[in-house]
Amino acid sequence: MSDECSGADVIVIGAGLSGLVATTLLLEQGRSVVLLEAAIRPGGRIQSLRDAETGDVLGDLGPTWVWPPFQPVVVHWLQRLGLHTFPQFETGKAALDHGPAASVQFQPLPGQHGIARIAGGPVALIDGLAARLPEGVLRTGLAVTAVCVDETGVRVEAPGSTFSATRVVVAAPLRVAESSINWSPALPDPLRQAMQATPTWMSVHAKALIVYPTAFWRETGLSGRIASQAGPLVEAHDVSAENTIPAALFGFVGWPHDMRVAHKDRLDAEIIAQLVRCFGEAAASPTQIHVEDWAANRFICTPGDLAEPMSHPDVGPDILRQAHAGGRIVFAAAETSDVSPGLIEGALAAGMRAARLVLGSRV
Repeated sequence: MSDECSGADVIVIGAGLSGLVATTLLLEQGRSVVLLEAAIRPGGRIQSLRDAETGDVLGDLGPTWVWPPFQPVVVHWLQRLGLHTFPQFETGKAALDHGPAASVQFQPLPGQHGIARIAGGPVALIDGLAARLPEGVLRTGLAVTAVCVDETGVRVEAPGSTFSATRVVVAAPLRVAESSINWSPALPDPLRQAMQATPTWMSVHAKALIVYPTAFWRETGLSGRIASQAGPLVEAHDVSAENTIPAALFGFVGWPHDMRVAHKDRLDAEIIAQLVRCFGEAAASPTQIHVEDWAANRFICTPGDLAEPMSHPDVGPDILRQAHAGGRIVFAAAETSDVSPGLIEGALAAGMRAARLVLGSRV
């Protein structure tokens, strides 16, 4: 049975951080909004591993860090949502891992000034924003397949559902939006080319989260950091909770996506073997290990992302930050931001800019 919703002022496509921010600000200005999310839960690239029984956050599967001294937009939203940060733990020596045939070296590594973590993880931003939405605004499990614009407004289609509004804010990754949505009329070539040229940050990453009863590495003067050219983790960090319960490490998996797929059955064991090599036998018995392969998520990663070397997006052209179709279409993915594109700060700033464009536009 078709679900048809008409009469909304704005449809927002994508309930990641930028989409949630845009929706929140539009609602505060009295606009009616429908927020559509393709996945079964909001958050986009901000996700966490949770305890199956308590629901407590065990660690981040997407972005982990913010830099409050340099990111005023992050500070603004943390204050709005009543959240706080704490310093990233970097005290002690790091493990320089050269593979099973070589000895691990231990030495201090320079830290990053201002690097911090959000208490409860970045998902606390998602939870805080989603909890403030009126009932019925957020619709999950609806992957948008078409956006049709004419002189009367915008029609957005998803399997079994049609939504109508005056404007649409597209907060999905640019390459996903360009390739998976049927645009009518077609997007202008310069805009389409700019979307295709913008990499989606993290889209080809795989992130491993390894949970332990205690942060045992700290007891031996280690920071939990690993730097390795051997892998499978090329970089690892301590991501224990503020009070160290739960304790956890995370690492970026250096194996490319095709190798991760081909050898998925042995990846966990290879990660544990590396951690034992670096931190001793106590690392052999995690309570949980989870690998989130973002390259396998069709709502995040496209063939275009997999076809080129991983890179952080630069500030994109102005065409990505402009309203289109006479003000009816605005883009709001984190990569459209002119500050910290792709990062948490960029997502927050992009959502704010999109809301301002909608509120200031005249159709």
